[in-house]
Order: sequence, then structure tokens, then C-alpha cells
Amino acid sequence: MDLSNLQPADGSRHSDNFRRGRGHGSGNGKTAGKGHKGQKARSGAPRPGFEGGQMPLFRRLPKRGFTCRNSKDIVAVNVSELERLEDGTEVTIAALVENGIISNPRDGVKILGNGELTKKLNVKVTACSEGAKAKIEAAGGTVEVV
Repeated sequence: MDLSNLQPADGSRHSDNFRRGRGHGSGNGKTAGKGHKGQKARSGAPRPGFEGGQMPLFRRLPKRGFTCRNSKDIVAVNVSELERLEDGTEVTIAALVENGIISNPRDGVKILGNGELTKKLNVKVTACSEGAKAKIEAAGGTVEVV
């Protein structure tokens, strides 16, 4: 047993697809799973993260920096890693995943110019540096930015 095949015990998970508060016969009548009285039993219960008026954790902790919502997570692949591929191959993002060079392409793939290339490849990726483009074309290949 390892983390990749953990699963709940048989019969321990229930469907959330049943009607609450529809009488004793339904198995979830009377208080409809909310227990007896209290703030959380009533309508208009507080939003997630509400701490009863105490200064909430997300407001107590300091905020630093800035995250740009439009930034892209581009995967970098060096020219030296393309040497694994066979001569005359068309290098696409799918081909890189298939050959195990990258596992998760995220928002795109950029070819960088670190290393040497001896094979003629037709490269079709999201981006390519000038140095990488020069090395690929010097080896007789082509580069196309998709």
C-alpha cells in the first residue's frame, strides 16, 4: 500500500444526494443533521473563516508581494534534452510528453539553447529562444512557434 492507491473503506462514504429534514423515516429528519440549537443550526450561519468576531486568521497574517493573475507557467526544455529524440522527428508538446521529456506542459513549452544538437528536428512549441532557434536551424531543422 502506498499514497497512490489510498481510498476510503467500503461503505464509509455516503452520497450527499438525499433530502434533509423530511421526517424521521428519511433517517435525517427533525434537526436535519444540524444538531440541537446554536448558531450553526440556524439560517444565516456565518461564512467560512468567520471566528465569532475575533480578528480572522487571514487578516492577522501579514501580506507580502503580488501575484499577477495573467502570468503564464511556461515549462523550459533545453536543446540538449531534444537530443534523445530520433532524427527527423516532429517535436510537439504531445511528443515531448510521450517521450518523457516533460510530464505536465502547464501553459506552454519554451525551448532554451543550453547544450548541443546534432539531429534534424521540426520543432513546433509555444516559444523558442534565439539561441535555441539558431542551434536547431544549424542542425538542419525548423522552428515554428504555435
